[in-house]
Amino acid sequence: MDHIVTLDRRQEAALQAIAQKFIAQHKGDAVKALKEMIVLNGHLQERLDAVEGRRGRRGKRLEMTVAGRVFNRAVRRSA
Repeated sequence: MDHIVTLDRRQEAALQAIAQKFIAQHKGDAVKALKEMIVLNGHLQERLDAVEGRRGRRGKRLEMTVAGRVFNRAVRRSA
């Protein structure tokens, strides 16, 4: 994904809270948490690429939808 995401203050605060919880799950080890997130994102990207290959141009729209759903689920869980 080669685009920049801009968040409003509410989204930024929610993302910060999620990040802090994720790091806490890794006993405060931010590097370990980052490595796990990279692996998880890699798996998600592989799935998105597979879907994009089957659906052609609709894949980009789906990619944004799936990424948005992942973010929204995380925000709901943190609330």
